[in-house]
Amino acid sequence: MLPEDLKEALSKCRILVYPESIEELTEMAYGPTHSSRYDVCYPIEGKGLVKEAEVVRCKNGTVVNFMEDYMRRRDPDCMRIGDDLPTNKPRFAERYGYPFEKLRGETMAWLCNQQLILLPFKAGGKYFGYNALMVCPVNAAFFALSLANMQGFMSIYDVPETFDPRAIIYVAPPFRHTHFEGRQVVVHQRSEKLHEVFAYNLYPGPSAKKGVFSMLLDIGEHEGWITNHASAAMLESPYENETVFMHEGASGGGKSEMLEEIHREPDGKVLMGTHTVSGEKYYLNISETCRIRPIADDMVLAHKDFQDGSGYLKIADAEDGWFLRMDGDTSYGKNAEYERISIHPSEPLEFFNMDGVPGATCLIWEHIPDSNGKPCSNPRVIIPRAMVDGIVPGDEPQEVNVRSFGVRMPPSTKMAPNYGVMGMLQVVPISIAWVWRLIAPRGFKNPSIADTNAGSGLKAEGVGSYWPFSTGMKVTQANLLLHQMLDCPNTLNILLPNQYIGAYQVGFMGEWISREYLARRTGQIRKKHLVPSRCPLFGYSLDEMRLDGQYVRQTFLRPELQSWLGFEGFDAGAKIITDFFKEQLQQFMTDDLDPLGRQIIELVMNDAPLEDYLALTPLNLR
Repeated sequence: MLPEDLKEALSKCRILVYPESIEELTEMAYGPTHSSRYDVCYPIEGKGLVKEAEVVRCKNGTVVNFMEDYMRRRDPDCMRIGDDLPTNKPRFAERYGYPFEKLRGETMAWLCNQQLILLPFKAGGKYFGYNALMVCPVNAAFFALSLANMQGFMSIYDVPETFDPRAIIYVAPPFRHTHFEGRQVVVHQRSEKLHEVFAYNLYPGPSAKKGVFSMLLDIGEHEGWITNHASAAMLESPYENETVFMHEGASGGGKSEMLEEIHREPDGKVLMGTHTVSGEKYYLNISETCRIRPIADDMVLAHKDFQDGSGYLKIADAEDGWFLRMDGDTSYGKNAEYERISIHPSEPLEFFNMDGVPGATCLIWEHIPDSNGKPCSNPRVIIPRAMVDGIVPGDEPQEVNVRSFGVRMPPSTKMAPNYGVMGMLQVVPISIAWVWRLIAPRGFKNPSIADTNAGSGLKAEGVGSYWPFSTGMKVTQANLLLHQMLDCPNTLNILLPNQYIGAYQVGFMGEWISREYLARRTGQIRKKHLVPSRCPLFGYSLDEMRLDGQYVRQTFLRPELQSWLGFEGFDAGAKIITDFFKEQLQQFMTDDLDPLGRQIIELVMNDAPLEDYLALTPLNLR
C-alpha cells in the first residue's frame, strides 16, 4: 500500500528485487559478478562516472569505504523538511528556493530507470517496530544491508498480505552531486500516516540509522511517546540483585561507557582519580564487580503501550543491531569483547571506514586513513544484538530503576574556575532532571564540538539529546519529555559527570563507581545520606559512599570541599553553568509550553533554591 507516485515508479523500473534472505542481500552488495571488490559508481553529467564507495569481501564480512573524507561521517547539517507541518528545522523550500515536490518528482523519475531493491523492515526493531520500507538501487545493496543489520532483516516471505508502511526510505545517491554540490542531504516529508525519508547520500548514518530515529520520534509525537537517546543495561550485583540503568546525555556523555566494565590498572586496582595539580592518585580495591547485561546501545523505545502505571519507566531496544564506533580501539586488546565478536562472528558483519583486504580478516583497530594520512575518526561496525554476550532479550520491555544523565566536565580550581564542579553522583528531582535534558549540554573536549559558547566550552545538543534527529517542534518534545518523567516517579534520576570532578581527572570512573554503588542497592538511596548541593541545578550530593568496605573520598562527592577548589571556586563554576542554562531555556518560554514546565524554568531564571523544585516535583525517597 504505497504512495501513487512510488507505485508508478516501481511499475516502470527495469528490475525489482525482493531479497529472500540476509545471505542473498549480502551477496548483492558485491555486485552482479559477486566479486571480491566492487565499485559503487554513478554517471554524473559533467563529471563522468563517479566512484562513491568501494565494497570489499573479507572473511568476516563486508567492508565499505567511501572515496571522500566528507562521506565517512554524518554531516550534522543535512536534515531538511519537505512538508508544511510545524517544525523548528530548516525547510527545503526556504533553503533551496523551490518546493520539494519538484525534486520528489525528479527522484521518482530517476527511480523509474533503476534496478531497485524493495526491503521491508520494522522501524523500531522486529518485536515492537512499525511497518516500513526501503527503496534502494541494486548497486547500493550495501546500504540496504546496513539497514537490515540495524533494524532486522525481513524476508519477502515474512511480509503479511496487507503491508501498509508507516515509513519509507528512498535512496538516490547521484542527487548529492547534481542538486546539492556534493553535500549530504536527507529530506523528511511527513504526513499524518506516513513519514518519508529521501536519502541523497550513501553514508548510512543520517538515514539508515538516524533517519529511522527521526521516523520513530515523529510517530511518537503523533501518539504521545518518546524514543530516548540512551544506552541501557541490567546490572546483576554479586548478591544477585538486578538493577536497570538507562543513561542519557549529549555525545561524549558516557552512553557507550555505561555498557563497559570498570577499567582496572595492571595490578587490578581501580584508579578513581588523579589530582591535576599535585599528581596524587587515588585508588580503590574492588574485588568483584557487577555483571553487565546490555539492553540498548543508542535508541530506546519508551512506547506508551509499555507503561503499566507502576511508576517506573519501561523500555525496549529500538534496534536489532548496533552501529558501533571503534575510534577508541587503536590496537589489539583495547576492546576484547567486540574484537572477539568481529574476528569470529557467527554470521558476516558489515564494517565502515576500515582497512579491508579481499579474503583477509577485517580488524576493527585498523582504520582507513583519511586524505591527511591520519586514521579515520569514525570507523564503524554493525554488531547484531544476538552476538553481544549476556544481552537481555529484546522481546520484553524492562523496568528502569535508575535514569542517569552524563555530562563532560572540565578541570576546575579556585585559580582557574570552570563549570566542572559537579559531584560524582547527584540525585535530582524530576523538575531538575527535565531541565538538564532540555539543554543536554555538550561539554569539555567533546570531539564533535567545533566551537564554544561565550568561552565556556558549553554547547546545547537540545531536548533529551535526541533533538538533532527530531523533525518537529522543540516545545512539543519538551512537553512529551516532561510528562514521560512525571509518569515515572519511582525511577531514580541522577546526574553523572565524567572527565573531571573539580581538580581530579576521573575519565568515566565516576560513572562506573556510581553504577556499582547503586546496583548493590537496587537503585535505592537513603534520604539520610543526601545533602543539598551549593548549586540547586545539581540537586543533592551524597555525604558518604561506601563500596566493598571502602569510603570514597568526600571530595569526589562534594567538590567544594577540595582544598584546590573551595567554596569560591565552586560558586564561580556553578555560575557559569547556571548562566548558560538561563540563556538556553529562554527559547522554551512559549504559549505551547506545559504550565508546569513554565514554572520549572522560572525557578531556574530566578535562582530558586532546591526546596522550590521539590515543591513542584517531590523526590520519592525513604
